[in-house]
Amino acid sequence: MIEVDGLTKRYRDNVAIEDLSFFIEKGEVVGFLGPNGAGKSTTMRILSGYMPATAGRVRVGGLDVFDDPLAVKKRIGYLPEIPPVYLDMTVRAYLRFVATLKVVPRRQLSTEVERCAELAGIDHILPRLIRNVSKGYRQRVGLAQALLGDPDVLILDEPTVGLDPLQIEQVRQLINTLAATQRHTIILSTHILQEVEATCQRIIMVARGHIVADDQLKSLEQEHNTSLQQIFARLAMG
Repeated sequence: MIEVDGLTKRYRDNVAIEDLSFFIEKGEVVGFLGPNGAGKSTTMRILSGYMPATAGRVRVGGLDVFDDPLAVKKRIGYLPEIPPVYLDMTVRAYLRFVATLKVVPRRQLSTEVERCAELAGIDHILPRLIRNVSKGYRQRVGLAQALLGDPDVLILDEPTVGLDPLQIEQVRQLINTLAATQRHTIILSTHILQEVEATCQRIIMVARGHIVADDQLKSLEQEHNTSLQQIFARLAMG
């Protein structure tokens, strides 16, 4: 479903990521785990077509992200680390606007907005201005917009930032619910170990712009004969 080959991004003398290669099957839930500054957000921006790469190739469903970016974006729901919301719009108006950009048929707009708002737990704040809701709710509005159009791929970059413990648990439950359908390929980019342990089948661990581990969670723990926390401290933080 997602093929990454030799992906590299440089900013003059600074190398953000270098020679990343991995393959993600349809329906997989993968944790892209690493400390702050490891290159996670850069990778997510490139995968979603919002940033060019210096070198390498990315394909989503057989489509090249760089050669056919519009077609790829139609298949991806992307939640950046900072949600792309418009503060002067109501939650409902914003979601309708995004659904229109995603070419959701007009007759399905209201139903699709309601569906995604309910999934994200924001159906009760649809009439409110986004500037008047909390940071946590803005994060959930961003999650709802990623779900619009029922995309094949969901790329979630630090989706629980700013949420309280109850909201974090609700987002984890949502990810697990979506994973159970096996209709979505999900990449969860995070520096929080508990996030991947609670939701992900497989972990791609990155540090200093390189992949340092890529395996199923249980296999990774068995191979290193220790907990994910210790593996993370040794490979990513060390």
